[in-house]
Amino acid sequence: MYDDQPAFGASRRSVAGTTVVELWGELDVLAAAGLSPFLDALARVADSDFVIDLRPVTFIDCSGLSLLCRFRMHALENGGRIRIVSADPSFTRLLRLTRLGRVFEIHPDLASALARHADDTGPGATNGAIA
Repeated sequence: MYDDQPAFGASRRSVAGTTVVELWGELDVLAAAGLSPFLDALARVADSDFVIDLRPVTFIDCSGLSLLCRFRMHALENGGRIRIVSADPSFTRLLRLTRLGRVFEIHPDLASALARHADDTGPGATNGAIA
């Protein structure tokens, strides 16, 4: 039986001025192609604050990781900030193996990712950039 439902998806909502983007399913080459236009459009909005919630993601490969890197790059180019929510040890290991562990700001839950924003808005805040 053929299942014509995609194995991935995305939604967005605003929480206190932060755009929370929830990704779910399998972030592979098919998902990267399907989600790129959505994420590229979001990243073009100047000075945006993003939290990417990966808790519903069941699989991520190099294409999915590339999608996140691309989104981060475009968001930072437009003065934005990005944080990722994931407590998955496989994702943390993938970041460590690809030497991207310090590139992304990772939080174990949505509350800490959103609360962190309040701590980083004063003088000396890096706006998501790596010092």
